[in-house]
Amino acid sequence: MAVMAAFTVVGGLVALLAGAYGLQRTRSLTEAGELTEALVKAVRQGADRPALQFETADGRVMEVVSPVPASRRRPLRAGERVPIAYDADDPREVVLLGRERRGLDWTFVGAGAGLVVAGLALALTA
Repeated sequence: MAVMAAFTVVGGLVALLAGAYGLQRTRSLTEAGELTEALVKAVRQGADRPALQFETADGRVMEVVSPVPASRRRPLRAGERVPIAYDADDPREVVLLGRERRGLDWTFVGAGAGLVVAGLALALTA
């Protein structure tokens, strides 16, 4: 029982930290990232997300996979221009403004916290 409790707590901590990191990274890019517009490219065969092409402040043309899946309520359409924020130090890190995945990150935080509490409860009852 103690081993199961330990695995539950560790799994919960991993999920909690993953969600917290995602929230922090989204906030950081949204507040301090470089703002620009990206061109949505067509979804390549076998891929589930379109590519985004944009020019960085220093003139480099970047093409990255969209952090937003194509099957969302408002799908990205090829040829559309979307606002993004990117990390100037690593332009591959991109957030689509208005389509951040904060809900998913909060789900990881909540589920992780729940697993930590459940694991601790298991440990205390063992």
